[in-house]
Amino acid sequence: MIAPHEVVPRTTWLEARTSLLEKEKEFTRLRDELTEQRRALPWEEVTKEYRFDSERGQITLGDLFDGRSQLIVYHFMYAPGAPGWPSAGCPGCSFWADSFDRVIVHLNARDVTMVAVSGGPLESLLAYRRRMGWSFEWVSSANSEFNVDFGVSFTPDEAEHGGFYNYRKQPTGLTEREGMSVLARDEQGRIFHTYSAYARGLDLMNTAYNYLDTVPKGRDEGGGNLGQWVQRHDEYDRTG
Repeated sequence: MIAPHEVVPRTTWLEARTSLLEKEKEFTRLRDELTEQRRALPWEEVTKEYRFDSERGQITLGDLFDGRSQLIVYHFMYAPGAPGWPSAGCPGCSFWADSFDRVIVHLNARDVTMVAVSGGPLESLLAYRRRMGWSFEWVSSANSEFNVDFGVSFTPDEAEHGGFYNYRKQPTGLTEREGMSVLARDEQGRIFHTYSAYARGLDLMNTAYNYLDTVPKGRDEGGGNLGQWVQRHDEYDRTG
C-alpha cells in the first residue's frame, strides 16, 4: 500500500514541481561536470597478458574490444563451484544485465564494445545466459588474474576480514563482488584502464532503478538492500 500523502490544488502542485525542477536542472549540470571530470581522469597502461575462455576459443584482452577502441567490462558475480556460491548467477548482477543487454547495439554504434566477465567456467556462464535470454558476450577469467587485478575477486580471508574493494580496505562479504571497468586501446594496440566503479557506483547503469526513483515508494528496499526483493526475471511470482 502507498502511505497517505499531502494532496493539494493544481496551482500548488505546479509551484512545488517547478521549484523541484530547478534543483533537478542544477543536479543535471553538476552531473555533466562530474562526467567531464571522469573522462579527464589519467589512464594506466595495462601491460599484463590476460586470456579468457570464450565461445570463440581462448582470447586476449585486446580481442574483447572486437575491433573498437573502447571497452566496457561488467564484472558479473558468478563463480559456480566456489565455496558458498549457488549454481545460478548473482540475482543483483542479473538485474543489471537486464539493463545493459539490449543497449549494447547502441554502444557499438559509438565505438564501444561491452562484455561481461566472470570467474566461473565458460559452460556455466553460457548455460545461465541461455536461461536468461541474454545475447551479450560473456567470457570466463577462470584461468587468469583479471578479476583479482581489477578488484572484484577475493580470498575467503579477505571476504571476512578485509580486501581492497571500492578503493578502500573492507570486508567484502563475498569472494566475488560486482563492478564495471572501462578500457581504451590506441592505434598501436596499447590498452589502458581509464575507469572502474563498484557497489553503488553502478546505480546509474541500472535503468530500473532510475525509473523506481521517480515513483512514490521509490526503491522500497528497506534500508537499501536490493537482496530483500530482487529476483532473477524468471523467478518472480507471476500470480501476484
